Amino acid sequence: MEACGVHALVVPSGDAHLSEYVHPCYDRRAFISGFTGSAGTVLVTADEALLWTDGRYFLQAEDELGDEWTLMREQQKGVPTLEAWLKNLPDGAVVGIDPYVHSVKAAEGLKKAVAERGLELKALPTNLVDHVWAERPGPPSGAARVMPLEVAGVGVPEKMAAVRRAAADAGADAYLACALDEVAWLLNLRGDDVPHCPVLQAYCLVEADGATLFVDAAKLPADAVAELSAMGVRHAPYDGVEAALRTLREAGGKAMFDPALANYGLYLAAEGAAVLAPSPVALPKATKNDAELAGMLDAHLRDGAALAKFYAWLRRTVVAEATPISEAQLSQRLRAFREAEGAQDVSFPTIAGSGANGAIIHYNCEAVAAFAGEDVTAIIDGTQMLLLDSGGQYATGTTDVTRTLHLGTPTPWQRECWTRVLKGHIALSSQIFPEGTPGVALDALARSALWQVGLDYLHGTGHGVGAALNVHEGPQSIRSQLTDASKVALQPGMILSNEPGYYEAGAFGIRIENLLVVRPRETPHAAAHSNGKTFLGFEPLTHVPLQQSLLDHSLLTAAERGWIDAYHAQVWERVSPLLDEGCEGREWLREATQPLGVPAGVAA
Repeated sequence: MEACGVHALVVPSGDAHLSEYVHPCYDRRAFISGFTGSAGTVLVTADEALLWTDGRYFLQAEDELGDEWTLMREQQKGVPTLEAWLKNLPDGAVVGIDPYVHSVKAAEGLKKAVAERGLELKALPTNLVDHVWAERPGPPSGAARVMPLEVAGVGVPEKMAAVRRAAADAGADAYLACALDEVAWLLNLRGDDVPHCPVLQAYCLVEADGATLFVDAAKLPADAVAELSAMGVRHAPYDGVEAALRTLREAGGKAMFDPALANYGLYLAAEGAAVLAPSPVALPKATKNDAELAGMLDAHLRDGAALAKFYAWLRRTVVAEATPISEAQLSQRLRAFREAEGAQDVSFPTIAGSGANGAIIHYNCEAVAAFAGEDVTAIIDGTQMLLLDSGGQYATGTTDVTRTLHLGTPTPWQRECWTRVLKGHIALSSQIFPEGTPGVALDALARSALWQVGLDYLHGTGHGVGAALNVHEGPQSIRSQLTDASKVALQPGMILSNEPGYYEAGAFGIRIENLLVVRPRETPHAAAHSNGKTFLGFEPLTHVPLQQSLLDHSLLTAAERGWIDAYHAQVWERVSPLLDEGCEGREWLREATQPLGVPAGVAA
């Protein structure tokens, strides 16, 4: 930093494609800080080291950061943003960034903040973390594969044509797709360059007369090259994208960038020939077509079968055979059950938190086991709550499901908290709403039963999910904060998670999550009184039972009991045909989906 004339260095999460999950080669923030969560930003000065992260990671960061670090809990009272904290720097100080790991939007925000303070933002020619990372892993080298049209649903020429129209409407001659899932979706390709995300490290420049994929040629098998060539897509070296932007500029052309998805280094390379506009890929990618939705449902039914077998095994092992297992062992065994049903990978590191670890919202038991040894992870013996958040990557779809269970006897307090979380989950799942409704307008439904008794959770309620792509996808979300994502109107075909929770530090955590598809809904009065508006609702993709022994029936309404029974009936109807007669998983599923009935002393 001294050699570069920099007084402060900002190190965000992400790679040159601003990915949430990154290849280990680009996990610079984790290397410099020791914090391994997927979201966080570091600021290093001569005598201070600070990490900003959100509520999902407060407990994890407390465990992972050393004494020399200050944890900045985002959106908490009295905690300044990174931009606001910069006022502590001396007059004339220089703030350094690697422009290739900051979005245009983030870098311009920093530039404005430092200018208001009389400071300077400096784009560095190299990433300073790399200079001190002696054992940095090598770059990714996964191979691309072609997504069959019957799974993708829409061909590349049709997708390209829509992008060209959007670029022309914005006054640009080309669109540069930077986000890895955008490149994958646009070209109907998948890859293996980011752990748990089936994407290829590449850029795609879509021009009026064709397109160029900037990628390491060694990653393209012959069938992918032939498929791309047939659709007018050339390929060039990965590091050739800046030269292509300069050539476009010198010919008088302009490139369209999404300021939230394109890195600042490429924007600077365009030297004034950039048009900033929202991505023309994000919304079509998020609103799944019929083939994508069919593939997602197929993946979720297979996932339901895998989990039925897994939960039957877990109950037999821990309860019937009284054999305790570690969280890491559980995670590994769950992966095996999914692989037996056709999963190619997990969709994110499994969160298996027993007891107090369940309160660490994004707890990674396998990372803990790898770092400190498996014997330090909690033992699952049936005496504590277990939060299990996991998912699979199948050839046709991506899954993400959370269930919180107790293999022994839960306390009345645990049952109350679990039931209030479920009530919020049901309220959101059941809601009908008019077109144009953003996610922020629905978030309170999932929190209401918790708020009534003074409880809450420190994370969003719902995120978008890709179709055989990234488990976290924009532009839509359901959360209480007013953000660009939470202001996006929900549309038919979008897939979102529904995952309210409650976390008691040092004791237990609860989260219940299904993936939902937004679908049109018929209503009794809409045709005559809605001024032509379409009404929408949710349809569950996830087919995994809820543990009935955790219910506090006194808190449930008749409508909520009816929702649970209807959901369980659908799970049984769709998943049981995938399980052999008499097998352990089928017997577990039959028991887990029995109708609730009405316990004595509870009003019908």
